[in-house]
Amino acid sequence: MEWITIISLWLIPFLIGFILLYGTYKKVPTYETFVEGAKEGFGMAISIIPYLVGMLVAISVFRASGAMDFFIELLKPVLQLVGIPTEIVPLALIRPISGTGALGMTSDLIATYGPDSFIGRLASTMQGSTDTTFYVLTVYFGAVGIKKMGDALKVGLLADVVGIVAAIVVCTLVFGG
Repeated sequence: MEWITIISLWLIPFLIGFILLYGTYKKVPTYETFVEGAKEGFGMAISIIPYLVGMLVAISVFRASGAMDFFIELLKPVLQLVGIPTEIVPLALIRPISGTGALGMTSDLIATYGPDSFIGRLASTMQGSTDTTFYVLTVYFGAVGIKKMGDALKVGLLADVVGIVAAIVVCTLVFGG
């Protein structure tokens, strides 16, 4: 295990050093290339701000309107029948939309129920087995100007559903419900 720690400490500095040395060897102006890339990155960051603001407003409206609470109450009988804790539903709904919001919910669930509880473990597993699909599509597709993202959205949401179901099944099998 000690060698893994050593590798993890030195891998990034080694890669950066290797890239700089290789670029210098190939006579690439490494510093100037870095600065040019930073300029492009800054421009891209500015261009995605409207997409981020729109997404954050939509999340706030969904939560503040009571739509999330209504949706959870609607699903409660079915979830209880299958043995899925209703406390996890807000995380499952927010995770495809906002990574920061989902992390906050995961932190709250862990603080409330404990890291070794079924809900804490399930929340942690869901956090790691799903992605922020809407964020990825909004930011990255918006940054490069892709307007038609229907198929990518369907596949991304399907992957999120599979990740959520897998997290529930695995946690139930490994930790018991």
